[in-house]
Amino acid sequence: MHKFLRAIGFSDITKKDLEMILDEVITRPEIMKITKDSEGNEFAELSGSFAANAGITVRGTYQEDDSFHMDYYYPYVFGTSITTNEQIDVEKHAEKESYAGVCDEVNLGVTLIFYIQNVADYLAETNRHLSKIHYGAMLAGLSTEGKILCPVVERKKNDVPAIQKNDRHNQRIAQAREGDEDAIESLTLEDMDTYALLSQRVMKEDIFSIVKSTFMPFGIESDQYTVLGEIIDCVTMENKLTHEKLYGMKLLCNNIQFDVCINEKDLLGEPAIGRRFRGNVWMQGNLCLE
Repeated sequence: MHKFLRAIGFSDITKKDLEMILDEVITRPEIMKITKDSEGNEFAELSGSFAANAGITVRGTYQEDDSFHMDYYYPYVFGTSITTNEQIDVEKHAEKESYAGVCDEVNLGVTLIFYIQNVADYLAETNRHLSKIHYGAMLAGLSTEGKILCPVVERKKNDVPAIQKNDRHNQRIAQAREGDEDAIESLTLEDMDTYALLSQRVMKEDIFSIVKSTFMPFGIESDQYTVLGEIIDCVTMENKLTHEKLYGMKLLCNNIQFDVCINEKDLLGEPAIGRRFRGNVWMQGNLCLE
């Protein structure tokens, strides 16, 4: 069974129960999309929700007798706002008709890779020979392990200089990617200064009182990350079948926003706006298509 089923409220599900749930999604899907896959074969995407913006998607094909053959399924949570407007490159997974989005988001400092949710829409657009260049995605993550941390106490100050500083930093990163040696040198010196400052402060302070947010790859799978971000919105949800309590949080992490869904059983602490969430997430997203 899928590891992240517990993130949407199926923590104690059995194989037999899962088969019944998948049959229900296939028989009475809330969302049905049918198109052609990359090889010209029929491709069907059926989804059923079990909490607000969260549920299970089944992908496969319909047979000649109208029976459905399932290739695979996965739990999902939809993002509620656009996370990035950068160019998204789409790569197909080798073993099945699923796709990953790859994005160089300057705010993160790492290449962002996520599991694409709206594959049927992407394939339909590709079949119509529309542009293969995509910009923007609405991201969200499922988590099976997380903690709530206190916010970092900061002195009151004008946010405009910080915004301008971040814009200048992103501009230098863009210039460095184009081979600008001055920008590369400037970024190198900035990293050295930051490292020296952290080395001094970490001797007397806890690391999480210094680092406000982080976004780092986790494990060997390319679309999983360890994140630390400020909670800017939080809602309580309930799985309508199991009645397990879920938390839906919108995080501000490295100046980008995305949603995270986690089971109450897997979260240590009480989430609230202004506090921080630290945990491992499987990143998913909807491409912003035409």
